Amino acid sequence: MENEAPAHQTTEAQTGAAGRVAAVDVLRGFDMFWLIGGTGFGIALARLLGGDIGAVLETQFEHAQWIGFRFYDLIFPLFVFLVGMSLVFSLEKRLQTGGRWAAYKRLLRRAVLLYLMGLVYYGGLSKEWPDIRLLGVLQRLALCYLFAGILFIHLRPRGLIIACFFCLIGYWALLSFVPVPGTGQISFDENANWAWYLDKQFLPGHKHYGDYDPEGLLSTIPSVATCLLGVFAAFLLRTAALTPWRKVLLFIGGGACLVAVGHLWGLQFPVIKKIWTSSYVLVAGGYSFALLGFFYMVVDIFGFRAWARPLLWIGANPLTIYMAKNIVDFNALALRFVGGDVQRLAGEDWGYLLQTGVSLALALLVVWFLYRRKIFLRL
Repeated sequence: MENEAPAHQTTEAQTGAAGRVAAVDVLRGFDMFWLIGGTGFGIALARLLGGDIGAVLETQFEHAQWIGFRFYDLIFPLFVFLVGMSLVFSLEKRLQTGGRWAAYKRLLRRAVLLYLMGLVYYGGLSKEWPDIRLLGVLQRLALCYLFAGILFIHLRPRGLIIACFFCLIGYWALLSFVPVPGTGQISFDENANWAWYLDKQFLPGHKHYGDYDPEGLLSTIPSVATCLLGVFAAFLLRTAALTPWRKVLLFIGGGACLVAVGHLWGLQFPVIKKIWTSSYVLVAGGYSFALLGFFYMVVDIFGFRAWARPLLWIGANPLTIYMAKNIVDFNALALRFVGGDVQRLAGEDWGYLLQTGVSLALALLVVWFLYRRKIFLRL
């Protein structure tokens, strides 16, 4: 029948997961925390620590220049992973109550709105063509949600695993064995790879790195695989066939295995965020699984939630605070309170810590106010 749902659907009675899993909101808040001011505060602390340890810690709050993986390289794929999880929670009910067409309506509406928010985030129509950026962070989230959602609607879990496998293997095979047009060489260099070539030739508008975009055309394929990893995590989280502790072991143990396999694969197919290599998908996905397992253990099994309230405030309103950061410069606003003579008397490092601390506090104040007033941006 046309409206028959895929066999991967489960009722809440079957899963035993009728309540909201707090760990997912906390993990989402943890991810967004670093984007709303946590990164600057972490850099300030690293500078105060000084020495080799401080220098190493500070580099973790920056993206790897090309090959390699740092903590800051986890922030974006972790959110894509969480989009995959939310996809299951939102579309599964639609499939159960309204069938595939109802699920498609929700999927398309959310994807289009998220894509349009991305255009607005990067300036909308404030710039003339061709200086408008068609692909960026929110646009990638929209495309991952759309393509992973289509696969979710039509495929059983085994089919989703196969689709994820082909996204990763196909991308690896193209970049590893097919020469880049115009160069005649197989290359993972920044300006001589397949992702760079297709963006340069076929992606219109503004590109973040001149010839290519880190959220470009070809690298969308493996990013869909990252989203599907989140789908698999949601399946495991919702199943009643596993005890909570077995889920924790699978998340953390499986995550560690993915990180190890990703780094081993990286010996041949380097771990590169800017073109979202398949090895990068596994490394970032492994850390995402492990973090989910940790937060699930602490928040949902042990019930330690009081410390995570600020993360819940953020996790309940991630798009709102992300857009607000684009409109309101919290760092500049913080200088109105701790700038001038305060900065001079505190010194460079302590002054920067004050600025980033106040900036973070202002952002947290906003999400707290929205949470208390039950104001949430829902797509």
